[in-house]
Amino acid sequence: MRIRRTLTIAATTAAVAALGFTGAVPAQAAEYSSALKIKGVQYDAPGRDSNKCSGGNTKKEYLTIKNYSKKSKVNLKGYKVKDRAGNTFTFKANHILEPGDYVHLRGGRGTDSDGKNVVYRQNCNFMWNNDKDTIYFYKPGGKPADIHAYTKKAHDKDGNGYIKYHG
Repeated sequence: MRIRRTLTIAATTAAVAALGFTGAVPAQAAEYSSALKIKGVQYDAPGRDSNKCSGGNTKKEYLTIKNYSKKSKVNLKGYKVKDRAGNTFTFKANHILEPGDYVHLRGGRGTDSDGKNVVYRQNCNFMWNNDKDTIYFYKPGGKPADIHAYTKKAHDKDGNGYIKYHG
């Protein structure tokens, strides 16, 4: 039996390599057990990119995170968002999402508000690349909650700078 498994694994590996699949399964193909998921991203802020804190448009770049649970509230404190380059934002304050509720994580500076469903990164630099990037969303313990890679050409068919993920 051990030899058969070895041969099967070797044959599968050879078949996968022959088809040209040399890397790991893309992160966005995995489904993680998390009530919180990325609903969408405005990766290309409307207008001409300007990361000035006064008069810039970084506030128009945002990530929407939604609580898809039907019964449970979730506190965002300790959750982490990261891009492919390693730029990171960690939710440091309590921010409770009711079932079905969402929050926009916006660039720029501002006052966080549960009522207006907004948290600001307090950073006037853009986080998401306009051509392609990967969005990593981690639970407080470091396990993945949701991950999505995008390219403008493949995922933003209408060219409006917004990509929708989970409905």
